[in-house]
Amino acid sequence: MKYFNSYLVAALTLLLAACSAPAPMVDRSKAPLPGPAPKLQIGQYQMFELENGLKVVVVENHKLPRVSYSINLDIDPILEGSKAGYVSMAGDLLGAGTTTKSKAQIDESVDFLGASLSTGATGVYGSCLTKHRGEFLTIMSDVVLNPSFAVEELEKLRKKTLSGMASDKTDPNTISGKITNLKKYGSNHPYGETMSEESVKSITREDVVGYYSSYFRPGVAYLIVVGDITVEQAKADATTYFGSWQKATVPTSTFGTPVEPLANKVVFVPLAGAVQSVIDVTYPIQLQPGTQDAIVAGVLNNVLGGSGFQTRLMQNLREDKAYTYGAYSEISADEVVGSFSAGASVRNEVTDSAIVQFIYEMDRLVKEPIADSTLQLVKNIMTGSFARSLERPQTVANFALNIERYKLPKDYYETYLQKLNAVTAADVQAMAKRVIRPNNAYITVVGNREIMDKLKVFSVDGKIEVLDVEGNPFVEMKAAPAGVNAQVVMGKYIAAIGGENVLKTIQSYDHTGVMEMMGMQASVTDQMETKGRRRTEISLPGMPLFKSIYNEGKSIVMEMGAAPRELDAEELMNAKRECDMLAELHLAQYGIEAELKGIELQQGEECYVVEMKKANGEFKTNYYSVASGLLLLEREVKSMEDKPVTEETIYSNYQEANGVKYASKRTVNAGGQSYVINVTKATYNTPIPAEQFNLNQK
Repeated sequence: MKYFNSYLVAALTLLLAACSAPAPMVDRSKAPLPGPAPKLQIGQYQMFELENGLKVVVVENHKLPRVSYSINLDIDPILEGSKAGYVSMAGDLLGAGTTTKSKAQIDESVDFLGASLSTGATGVYGSCLTKHRGEFLTIMSDVVLNPSFAVEELEKLRKKTLSGMASDKTDPNTISGKITNLKKYGSNHPYGETMSEESVKSITREDVVGYYSSYFRPGVAYLIVVGDITVEQAKADATTYFGSWQKATVPTSTFGTPVEPLANKVVFVPLAGAVQSVIDVTYPIQLQPGTQDAIVAGVLNNVLGGSGFQTRLMQNLREDKAYTYGAYSEISADEVVGSFSAGASVRNEVTDSAIVQFIYEMDRLVKEPIADSTLQLVKNIMTGSFARSLERPQTVANFALNIERYKLPKDYYETYLQKLNAVTAADVQAMAKRVIRPNNAYITVVGNREIMDKLKVFSVDGKIEVLDVEGNPFVEMKAAPAGVNAQVVMGKYIAAIGGENVLKTIQSYDHTGVMEMMGMQASVTDQMETKGRRRTEISLPGMPLFKSIYNEGKSIVMEMGAAPRELDAEELMNAKRECDMLAELHLAQYGIEAELKGIELQQGEECYVVEMKKANGEFKTNYYSVASGLLLLEREVKSMEDKPVTEETIYSNYQEANGVKYASKRTVNAGGQSYVINVTKATYNTPIPAEQFNLNQK
């Protein structure tokens, strides 16, 4: 005991001495210097190869009783040409049935196990509870080795793809992505080509089977296994379920190297009714993944506009100028060809001013070194992001895959923070001089036609390349013939759908049909009486989604999950107008001013372009076939979640009933979504029970 007390007294003495000693002076005006970056101990992976060439990477993690499997193909990009889209469709169809099981049976089996399974053009991913791994791998290997590529599943996917592409035509961000890739890489490079309706319609079963047979081979594949499993178990499973996968030579491809333009070029895509411009400053670069250059480029990008509110683009365009909600940049490393991109969605009236700021910030990085405080802040952010990624076991697997694919040093990720910490301000400026091209970029803008002339100043020759939403040369609107105005076009439309005399006899109509959206079908009822009554209802079996009733100036709207409400003044006016079979002949009564803007190509036909302006300043644009007089398309800018969205309605498949022509198919595209309404039955002058227009319905 006395020895214990002696040690205690000695310790207390030292502690008191330390407390009484004067504290060292600390200069609190300066941030403490960062310590040396640690060398991380990242979870290890094991790798082996089967006789057929399949390389298997295993990452053990026994915290949870789950295991994930992913097959990744390491192949060259493929130029699809006139069949663009068949590679991605082949990937989607992998999980749509095998030679022994239908898609429904596969989905049911996966759900029964509480597992997940997805397929793509360059791989398959799935996960399950460890105890179910045998049953799950039976399903997964069947999908990988024995896909059926059933024609009926191909047709379902084709229909879904075309529907999505229809909505893409009104989405400015999707259009911008397509155009920037086209200009950055060229149409003859895999990274630059995109699907078109024609290419999707031309894809056959033989095309997707050909891709699968040529490229889904074990010699170019990695099987990544992560989770509650041992290396021995993984090796046994890989051999059992994928050992019979037949090895074959896989085609390789090389392509010309895209280069940036010799001087800035402006590419503009007019989008009718757009209230914002989508800007992208972009060009290809040469930057290989897994190099110190890629790390320096990552620092550079996070200074310019990578992520967070501290970036220069965000501080300049959002915080200081209030041009946009967010401005970003991306510097991408890639084995084939990398890219630089900086962009934002801005208000129409500040489009040119925003481009000035993008170029200013790019030029500033080339000419001026960044401050040490800025450099340290970015390093701290990147360090935190890297550390958080290590919390996911899948990260270790991704690291392993990158090390093997790109032939990186085995300790590349363990020493990542050391390499990041070694980056200097001089390194960042040197990288900026190498990859930042403020005077050699494609400046692409998708927006309202009214802003186009302001963009000429950014092109070295003062010229602008004008493209349509598909990337083809834009066909300018031409003037209408002398004597043709909006009233003439409206009269031709009334004549086309039946004529004034016939329409005057119509007292009511009753349309029923189905609405298809996201794989679901809802029933649609649309009933109208010209005395001023209208009822529209959309419902799933046993589940009403929407109901709107207008009854001689009074109204009610019932939407799923919302309290009933009345139509606002604008909606009331629209409802009143829609009860008038001859509304187009006296639009002024409904506060609408119609103006013929000209003739342009829409839906494969020359169309009269008529702008319908409302009293509140809002407008929509209607397109009437020059040949038939029928309405083919409507475009209108609406607010969706406080953001402007262009809504497009395509009218097609005109049918006739009681002497009246109506569009039996309406395709609506808005906000990246698309739905189709098909009228299956239409009657006119059939009595409609009065209770259908009762405002007290529930």
